[in-house]
Amino acid sequence: MLAAIDDSSIDSNVSIKLTQFGLEIDPEMAYRNARRVGEDAARRGNFVRIDMEGSNVTQATIDVFKRLRAEFGLNDVGIVLQSYLYRTMDDACDLINIPARIRLCKGAYNEPPDFAYPDKKNVDDNYVRVMQLLLSSGVYHGIATHDPRMIDATKDFAQREGIGKDAFEFQMLYGIRRDLQENLVRDGYRMRVYVPYGKHWYPYFMRRLAERPANIWFVLKNFLKG
Repeated sequence: MLAAIDDSSIDSNVSIKLTQFGLEIDPEMAYRNARRVGEDAARRGNFVRIDMEGSNVTQATIDVFKRLRAEFGLNDVGIVLQSYLYRTMDDACDLINIPARIRLCKGAYNEPPDFAYPDKKNVDDNYVRVMQLLLSSGVYHGIATHDPRMIDATKDFAQREGIGKDAFEFQMLYGIRRDLQENLVRDGYRMRVYVPYGKHWYPYFMRRLAERPANIWFVLKNFLKG
């Protein structure tokens, strides 16, 4: 995929899930496999995002990322944080001190209330708090959301604090809320579209729906809007 990006000269990078690199079998194996991707991306001047999965592997994912970040540059490797986890603000404070490039999302896995906010309002409030921390850090981050309220909160905070439109980017899934995507670009914001890639995209999509039934309503509602 990195070679295809090179050949096409598109502005694109890759995002990988460490469980597909062996994380639940052996974290050391996952690190070695991810490191090979990171080496190739760095050589090509590209960027690898370490995606975040369920709370059972959150710490292991961060541990592998920190090892990679110690070896590669700020613009070679990044990570994802999920605002529905209680621990996320502490993780964000820790990671921006490295520093690290972070994609902030709400989270899509079905998590128990021992680890995640069960109430949407609390998830949203935490999203805004972490977003403000990230945008104030001076590092280029990704604000991943289809929620117009989170988008407006991000725009309002950036304007109040004098943070330029080119200092961060919005991120959304391919085909979801294309109207919002186009409006943001029209208004001068940076917009990255997340595309599940490869022949197994459909099983990936179905797993995401099965992990959290609320995702089904989210996709249907926003498909009609977009």
